[in-house]
Amino acid sequence: MTLSLAISPCPNDTFVFHALVHGQVPGAPLVEVTYADVDVTNTAAERGAFDLVKVSYAALPWLLDDYHLLPCGGALGRGCGPLVLTRPERADLTDLTDATVAVPGDRTTAYLLFRLWSAGRPPARIEVVPFHEIMPGVSAGRYDAGLVIHEARFTYPRHGLTALVDLGEWWEADTGLPIPLGAILARRGAVDPEAATEWIRESVRQAWADPAVSREYVLAHAQEMEPDVVARHIGLYVNEFTADLGEAGVAAVDALLGRAADAGLVPQTSSSRATAWTS
Repeated sequence: MTLSLAISPCPNDTFVFHALVHGQVPGAPLVEVTYADVDVTNTAAERGAFDLVKVSYAALPWLLDDYHLLPCGGALGRGCGPLVLTRPERADLTDLTDATVAVPGDRTTAYLLFRLWSAGRPPARIEVVPFHEIMPGVSAGRYDAGLVIHEARFTYPRHGLTALVDLGEWWEADTGLPIPLGAILARRGAVDPEAATEWIRESVRQAWADPAVSREYVLAHAQEMEPDVVARHIGLYVNEFTADLGEAGVAAVDALLGRAADAGLVPQTSSSRATAWTS
């Protein structure tokens, strides 16, 4: 048996899945891994393309007929939310009526949080742009603002940009809950979710037990990030929720999907449906 896995090349994913990908988890099958940005995996998951797949929590309402949500391996946390960036001369940009905003995907959690935050405000013009092109595009004036995630929290000042809003701070202040960003799903009928959960948790345990083992692999996929940025990225996004969603994590997923459904942004879905097999 060979398991197909799709994750991003970001340091948090490669750090978490190093042991599983490299056959170091006892009892786990061989893994054939695909590396892709989450906007790509969101779409691929709709086609049932992978046995295990990293997706945006915002995409769950379209995927749960075919996938189980696993309670580990994903990205949730505090102080790690998406940022809306702009140039310093546009730092007072609050009316988005005539603004063009670059976003990394229309079913990303970042974009869903942006839409929830901007409810009641005039809508901006939205352009879906590959993540690595957003900050240079805003800096060059092609976009008035850009929605970014992950390592951009540490590197945006290098592009001469300023943060218009931290959507994570907004979410935490409004809900008191962590920010649900990326989820790990197991395809129904293709992989046992309980077994997959144990494989991933063991991979996480090994990653934490000896971080040096995965360093070369992580850096090889880190898209030219400096080692310091990689370490900060892992420290922020790999946390207690990576090992177990727990009550707070499930509540965060429920709040995100519930608010989005109430606003008519996604189909109605509950976290109890998403995590029913774990109860």
